[in-house]
Amino acid sequence: MPGTPDDPDFSSLDGGEDQQADDIVREVVGWYNAQIVAERRAPVPDDEGIEALKAGREAALADQAQLATADPEEAARIAVVYAARLRELKEL
Repeated sequence: MPGTPDDPDFSSLDGGEDQQADDIVREVVGWYNAQIVAERRAPVPDDEGIEALKAGREAALADQAQLATADPEEAARIAVVYAARLRELKEL
């Protein structure tokens, strides 16, 4: 819920629900990218972990692509799902 310390508040962004959802999904994709790079640079990379991260990134990219044709309700749903996912990922 926007306004709580742990939730990103995208209400000040221009562009409506679809832009807000795109921004949130892009941030999730960025998190996955950073984790993939870090794991690849580890002294002993975890190949299964890298594959799981890549799968998560691909799922986020697929949802981001769906935003191009999403109605406002679907964009809002994606924004809520990815805001929650981003919170979870940052807690790891």
